[in-house]
Amino acid sequence: MKAFQKTILAFGLALLPLCLNAQQRWTLEDDGPISWHPQKAEVHQDHIEMSGKHVSVVLRYGVENGKFTLNKSLVWPMLRVIPNDTYGSLMRRYGWDVLDMVAVNGRSFGSEQVESIHLKGILKVVSNFNEGRRGQWKVIREYFPSTERPALMESYQIVNTGKNALTIELPQLNQKSLTDPQQGVTGSYRIETLIDKSGYFKVQPGDTLQFGTVICAYKEGDQTPTFDVLKEKAQREALVDELMNNLALESPDPVINRMFGFSKIRGCESIYETQGGPMHGPGGETYYAALWANDQAEYINPLFPYVGYEYGNASALNSYLHFARFMNDEWKPIPSSIIAEGLDIWNGAGDRGDAAMIAYGAARYALTRGSKQEAETLWPLIEWCLEFCRRKINEEGVVASDSDELEGRFPSGDANLCTSSLYYDALLSASYLCKELGKNGASSYMKQASTLRKNMESYFGANVEGFETYAYYKGNDILRSWICMPLTVGIDERAEGTIQALFSPRLWTKDGLLTQAGSETFWDRSTLYALRGVYAVGATEKATEFMKKYSATRLLGDHVPYAIEAWPEGNQRHLSAESGLYARIITEGMFGIRPTGFKGFTLTPRLPQEWNFMNLRRIHAFDTCFDIEVNRLAGGKLEVILTYGAKSKKYTIKDGESVKLKL
Repeated sequence: MKAFQKTILAFGLALLPLCLNAQQRWTLEDDGPISWHPQKAEVHQDHIEMSGKHVSVVLRYGVENGKFTLNKSLVWPMLRVIPNDTYGSLMRRYGWDVLDMVAVNGRSFGSEQVESIHLKGILKVVSNFNEGRRGQWKVIREYFPSTERPALMESYQIVNTGKNALTIELPQLNQKSLTDPQQGVTGSYRIETLIDKSGYFKVQPGDTLQFGTVICAYKEGDQTPTFDVLKEKAQREALVDELMNNLALESPDPVINRMFGFSKIRGCESIYETQGGPMHGPGGETYYAALWANDQAEYINPLFPYVGYEYGNASALNSYLHFARFMNDEWKPIPSSIIAEGLDIWNGAGDRGDAAMIAYGAARYALTRGSKQEAETLWPLIEWCLEFCRRKINEEGVVASDSDELEGRFPSGDANLCTSSLYYDALLSASYLCKELGKNGASSYMKQASTLRKNMESYFGANVEGFETYAYYKGNDILRSWICMPLTVGIDERAEGTIQALFSPRLWTKDGLLTQAGSETFWDRSTLYALRGVYAVGATEKATEFMKKYSATRLLGDHVPYAIEAWPEGNQRHLSAESGLYARIITEGMFGIRPTGFKGFTLTPRLPQEWNFMNLRRIHAFDTCFDIEVNRLAGGKLEVILTYGAKSKKYTIKDGESVKLKL
């Protein structure tokens, strides 16, 4: 780590007690992971999801009075089962532990004391065993998905920490099982459990015995490749490092820096190599080999160009092309979800405002990607979705839909605030795209956006529970978290009252925003949108206060280290698109990046008063790699430095002002 980064970390670590709650369980390590050091009598359980191109694993792990516990849930998205629907992936859960089959000096492992657990794209567990005269040893376990193969990899190191040699016996293991051919879309699937080393080994004091196990699954008839667990680990680490190092945040707050880095891991790793091309999937042991108009088109796709992860960009373009298959002359809604590797659809909640979601995401993606060719490819879809929304405008000038992304879990009326907000932003982006592509319509889209903004104020603007904010739908008299949506697209007429409502006890809890005041349900996505929106309209100090609380809870609390979906639904699953929304708090909220062309954007930095700087390094957007530095100057001024290639440009602006940047 560079000296500069170490200084930042040390400074930030000194501030940690100020921003963490009493439930902090994990700590930051200065080389990137987070770690938990359990006490001897401590009992705690957690779960984490990690993914590769052909497998996803949910590890339910914990410590009970010193002993490590683990249940492994594996999902193979491309091994389809009947019915071949949204949930039709082969899944298995295992409580199996290879160490139960290992003997040390002729006996099973005995008493265990977990020393530490670490997370950074890999679950690493360090435990000590003290059997007196029989020996002492340390075990290092590491669990991670293969990046390219349908397998969970497990790496083990047994380190002799005693004074005498250990004799360690490893079993021969090559277990195979076949699934019911009547339950598989292509017949039976083969599940195998392998160990890469067997026999007996003398391990001298200070020496280490390393071995690995694999749980994998294939179509019957496919050949099982030879696995090299250490090579697989190196590939996983390389991917994690790539995602952490590109689009890197530097700020005085190490918790936000680390949470931002981790969000890119979870947001980008969950892409599957399907027969329908690369498909980003939410995960959660439920949602794989499928696409949604909200999770993919709206939430995560606009982030990928910033990260510079080409497989992510490929999945984004592929998702929009899948939705484009369903454009039609009858103006029937595009399905909410494309499932089963692109072979089927789901539209069980009717029109959720999906066209607005797609237009919003596709237009932002096209601008940020900076590829004229991709933009030309996506333009027919964007144009069609905008026209669909225009045709759904009701007599009062806002967009009607059957439901919203919550699909009837909470009421949304005949027209909801979220759909019109997304449509508004999509109109702005479409105007910019028209100019870049040399198409007519730029002024028309801008005019439509202006009219819609006025209509949204008339239709949704209301006093709700004493706050001058928005009714989420006509007749809504209970505060809803999605009142934040206008803020995220720069609509600030009711910013003050909306912010007061969002952070009032009626909505804000220790877990973030309630979906509806008076309920117990929270979805991180609304919290993440709200934090971005509050930054976007300039309430920087308020946003930062709650950003620190949220980030500390999710990264270092009882359930770590990513943003989650919902509670009680889904038991706080690590759905991947939520992590994309967290990252966008930084790019679009704190830094206020708003794409306006293939090489241009506006920057409206929101530098917290307690920070003197914030930097984004190695931004891969607008077909360029560049850095942005924001430094505090005297007299309420900010210095903005844009660096790309050998070029560097400096700007001085007032705090809260925007600057137009061109690459």
